[in-house]
Amino acid sequence: MNIKKFIGFCAILFVLMTLVSCGGSNDTIVIYSCGEDYRNEYYLSELQKQFPQYNFILDYQGSGAAAAKLKAEGKDTQGDILLSWDFTYLDMLTDYLADMSYFDYSIFLDDMVVPSKKYVGEYRNSGAIVINTELLAEKGLQEPSSYEDLVKPEFKGLLSMPNPKSSGTGYMFLKNLVNEWGEEKAFAYFNKFAENIVQFTSSGSGPMNALVQKEAAVALGMTGQAVTMLNDGAPFKIIFFEEGAPCSLYGHAMTVKAESRSDYENVKEVFDYLVKVVTPACDALYFPEQVFVDKVFTLPNYPTDIPYGNMSNNTTDEKTRLLEKWMY
Repeated sequence: MNIKKFIGFCAILFVLMTLVSCGGSNDTIVIYSCGEDYRNEYYLSELQKQFPQYNFILDYQGSGAAAAKLKAEGKDTQGDILLSWDFTYLDMLTDYLADMSYFDYSIFLDDMVVPSKKYVGEYRNSGAIVINTELLAEKGLQEPSSYEDLVKPEFKGLLSMPNPKSSGTGYMFLKNLVNEWGEEKAFAYFNKFAENIVQFTSSGSGPMNALVQKEAAVALGMTGQAVTMLNDGAPFKIIFFEEGAPCSLYGHAMTVKAESRSDYENVKEVFDYLVKVVTPACDALYFPEQVFVDKVFTLPNYPTDIPYGNMSNNTTDEKTRLLEKWMY
């Protein structure tokens, strides 16, 4: 952890401890986020501009760690709003989420609407094979055209992927291959893949950072993040293998702690603005894959007609079962 992150962590810890000792503060809203830094900054900036009367505190953790934290805290959590959480983790934690049945879900496409009405949609996150073309050329390697290519000896020490146990992005790659190949073949493949990997990163953004720093030449990562870096000048190429693009859905929620606040109606106003105004604007900038009925976005270099892979049976129980078998 670098010094800036350490100082930031200490500041968040201090504020959260203060909130606990004081029983909470009506001018403070605590956000637990699983989103990338650049999107967190965007969300915070927009909320602060619209609601200057609130002190927004954002606590970031990877999906798995954030879910474990909320489960451990339960209804005594200090978090008010959950930002950019994988649907499967939200589904695991509905006992700790506020009732969202008041919300107008008709603004979303059908697959973004959940029966529990405990959380709302944010973005659709597809995965892709992303290569650093410069590093691949330096190594004298041909562009991979299949998952089988990645476990060849020449790619040893050149691969990066998020760990499915801590990252929703990592899990969607695992689930996609389990669906496409069968469980036995998929797990056998990742045993070979692990021999060539630099690191199974704790977060979904880790592989893209490894590509930028030339620590890896090929990454299994988020299409949206790859495009953002590509548009910033990174020498990336985005590929989809024949198994298709894995995909997961992300959303926002409020906690039962927010529901118990005396100013809950005001927090709802903040949340509704976050979902209806800030989220579409953020999607247009970074993740344009459609989630809203009447909003279609385009972004330079963002793939069109993404060949989504098989993500069936993507349930909480299935995720728990598969992750118990993951050994890395």
